[in-house]
Amino acid sequence: MPIDVLMPALSPTMEEGTLAKWHVKKGDQVRSGDVIAEIETDKATMEVEAVDEGVVEEILVAEGAEGVKVNTPIARLSGEGETAAPAPAEAPKAAAAPAPDAGTDSARASREQKTDPVQKGAPAQAAPTAAPEPQKAAAFQAPRGPRIFASPLARRIAEQKGVDLAAIQGSGPHGRIVKADVENAKPGQAPAAQPPQAKGPAPAAAAAAAPRQAQSLEQMGIAPGSYDLVPLDGMRKTVARRMTDSFRDVPHFPLNIDLEIDALLAARAKVNGLLEKEGVKVSVNDLVIKAAAIALKRVPEANASYTPEGIAMHHHADVAMAVAIPGGLITPIIRQAELKGLAQIATEAKDLAERARNKKLKPEEFQGGTFSVSNLGMFGIKSFASIINEPQGCILSVGAGEKRPVVRGDQLAVATVMSVTLTCDHRVVDGAVGARWLAAFKALIEDPITMIV
Repeated sequence: MPIDVLMPALSPTMEEGTLAKWHVKKGDQVRSGDVIAEIETDKATMEVEAVDEGVVEEILVAEGAEGVKVNTPIARLSGEGETAAPAPAEAPKAAAAPAPDAGTDSARASREQKTDPVQKGAPAQAAPTAAPEPQKAAAFQAPRGPRIFASPLARRIAEQKGVDLAAIQGSGPHGRIVKADVENAKPGQAPAAQPPQAKGPAPAAAAAAAPRQAQSLEQMGIAPGSYDLVPLDGMRKTVARRMTDSFRDVPHFPLNIDLEIDALLAARAKVNGLLEKEGVKVSVNDLVIKAAAIALKRVPEANASYTPEGIAMHHHADVAMAVAIPGGLITPIIRQAELKGLAQIATEAKDLAERARNKKLKPEEFQGGTFSVSNLGMFGIKSFASIINEPQGCILSVGAGEKRPVVRGDQLAVATVMSVTLTCDHRVVDGAVGARWLAAFKALIEDPITMIV
């Protein structure tokens, strides 16, 4: 029987995406695990793998189509052993009288089988259709309810064991069902509870947003035609929504401190001299990420997230770094940064930033994290405060290092000073905890040798 390939949800918050590219065409043979398309979300471009096998019967969504909703059929496969069916004939116009059927009985039965019995004008007694294969129906029709995330291998094992994927709680990234989950499941297990899905904004409200904005500008004295209105893309919409929610809902406060970084710059120059043969160059931001991670381990109360059930105390310092990309920003994550050396952090950070700008990050590479670092020092910004990236409890804003007068004892001296601001979620990090974290961070930055002690 034909199998619909649905627009996948590549992240828990994804509602729609752009079908950037097809890797298959009508008539191609597809096997489980084959890359069939590329989907562009608000944050990345990702490859989509086939879950089952078959022949591409029809491409339902054209390459380059934008705003394709999750769970929308994008292609249709014929089942294993079947050949691609011819495209259905165009329906006659309502005003035209139906022509007598000159086809054979088998052709008539085939047309009646494809006709929806609830449509107006359908035969009173349609030919009975063959019952779908149970396991394939479960695998491909389940997403029409709550979307089931499972690897192709997990789906194949579930089909062989007769296990309902809806009954399994996934242990993979973002609840994805993996091989071990299916192997440990028992046939006939009760379906797992599905979280309620958030409903998107009403189409009418979304359509009215742009006219309301234009009207408000005119009411403020801006003449029509004196500006160009650039439509919001998916990334800008997501950034606007998340930052608005965070600034409105998270009680936050900033803590500022100045750091002398002459010793840090000298240590960086020495480290880069040692790593020159390996083609690795450590930046000030790499040193900041390392120091932030160590400080989070020394003050674990700052490495936390607020949840309605309690405070989540994280085991590792997964430090997200803000990267500016066309149309917005993204925060790829250095996982377990406290355990990694400077060379490894520098290599990972360069790779993540490059793939972020090309929208090639995987969801697990930019979702989550326990702490964020946002650095605008390269733009000459002296000091600023960032908005918290939920569910993280803190974000560090790093300004430019510049020569400033400092007082040492009773003497005036000149030092390279860098201002940083720690924005804290007051539900998780109190002022005293934030101050202790900044003290630990300051000690590491001003005496870099302590990062390896």
